Amino acid sequence: MALILTRQVLPIMDRSKYASAEGLEKGAYLLADAGGRAPEIILIATGSEVAPTLDAYEKLTAEGVAARLVNMPSWDLFEKQPQSYRDEVLPPSVTARLAVEAAVSFGWERYVGSKGAVHGINHFGASAPYKVIAEKWGFTGAHILKLAHELLGR
Repeated sequence: MALILTRQVLPIMDRSKYASAEGLEKGAYLLADAGGRAPEIILIATGSEVAPTLDAYEKLTAEGVAARLVNMPSWDLFEKQPQSYRDEVLPPSVTARLAVEAAVSFGWERYVGSKGAVHGINHFGASAPYKVIAEKWGFTGAHILKLAHELLGR
């Protein structure tokens, strides 16, 4: 059993629209996918970063981009899964990948590869209400969308 708390007011995801949290025990799972199309870009997030990344995913989808959103709460559990599952979640053929982490970006490079990007914070000392910090450091759907466009060359 785990008790997970946050100070942010986060939206509740409509699980009739997005995948259930059933894949949580595998460390990473498809939260939203490209509707049967091969993804052009994979967005990876967890925790409070999921909401703005989901916003970017929705905008990409509305633009006709085949996007995939992966919720990855545990690297350790994900690494214990068979390679076939890991490749199903993160197909090696999809090199446009963006990990969104409102903490240190170290380590995420293993999941985004050499052609992907990590949007994180690698310094300390900022203090403000969550929405102010999120705007200042680019943890908004609009900024994540901009980064995704850059990876896609748009």
